[in-house]
Amino acid sequence: MKLIAPGIHRFIDFVAVLVFALAPFGVGLGGTPAAICWILAAVHLVVTLATRFPPGARGAVSLVAHGVLELVVAIFLLASPWIFGFAPGSPARRFFVAAGAALFLVWILTDYAGRGVSRV
Repeated sequence: MKLIAPGIHRFIDFVAVLVFALAPFGVGLGGTPAAICWILAAVHLVVTLATRFPPGARGAVSLVAHGVLELVVAIFLLASPWIFGFAPGSPARRFFVAAGAALFLVWILTDYAGRGVSRV
């Protein structure tokens, strides 16, 4: 069941940009985790601004391609603690796993095909 319309997803994307940009300060991340957050914030902003969100929006990135990229990022975030060796129980590990799970949930619930959001 797709509960998130493209317009709402766009708003969530801008919130995600802020979360990634501010996480190093709010969660206490430094070094590699902070750099990853700031790179993700910048890339997420560029991709969101370049995506064709209906109705009538212009952009170089289709909403479907945007969704594929978000799935890849969600998987990357979930795997990051093991890829980069974040210590068990560390703020970096907790943040990246939570962010990956949240992004994956948004991915599952978003109507990337633009067929109309299901009504409950």
